[in-house]
Amino acid sequence: MAEAQSGIAPVGDLGGWAALPFFQTRWPQIAAALAVETRQILPPAHQRFAALEMTPPEATRVVILGQDPYPTPGHAHGLAFSAEPEVRPLPRSLANIYKEMVEDLGGAPLTADLRPWARQGILLLNTCLSVPAGEANGHKALGWQELVHQVLDLTSQRPTAYVLWGNPAQALDKHIRPGDHLILRSAHPSPLSARRGFFGSRPFSTINQWLAARGETPISWFEDRATARNSTDD
Repeated sequence: MAEAQSGIAPVGDLGGWAALPFFQTRWPQIAAALAVETRQILPPAHQRFAALEMTPPEATRVVILGQDPYPTPGHAHGLAFSAEPEVRPLPRSLANIYKEMVEDLGGAPLTADLRPWARQGILLLNTCLSVPAGEANGHKALGWQELVHQVLDLTSQRPTAYVLWGNPAQALDKHIRPGDHLILRSAHPSPLSARRGFFGSRPFSTINQWLAARGETPISWFEDRATARNSTDD
């Protein structure tokens, strides 16, 4: 009942995202629905828009779309695929992301926390920004998708790299304006689908090659002290 007891935290500093029509049209309805929830809602209200707060539109160079937040309390903190640094074992999709990164780049982050990516211009955005604890996709009908549609439209006004893992994310490519973008499509890193095209896709080096060709600083995907993981690490 945490959501009902604490109420809806005010939207934080969204910078240029605040001008999206979503915040005047759909968000008040979603906020009202969350305010009467009796279930525990994740992530905590103050972290709900963390992805937008950490990566403003003018800094966004890469967009990685997720689905909905991790439904396990203590995991989700507002960034797609990311979890709090103390979370072990890693969420299964993230473990597969790191496995692919090791094959692609020779290393991976040491924890589940992807906030260093967000600080470099990677928008880690879920298509649904809330979930009842223990109920994956429990808020898919609230209307969060309208926000994602508008984010894709805004970011695609200039060249951007888009990472669309899985059919639901790929179905959103119609909201990306034509342009000099990098659009990577593959299977989702979930254990159910990773072997159907995610493994071997090498998205991380591809993004850095694209950025370098544009004269931009490549993404530092992991710190130098990070060592290569193997399948027995998690």
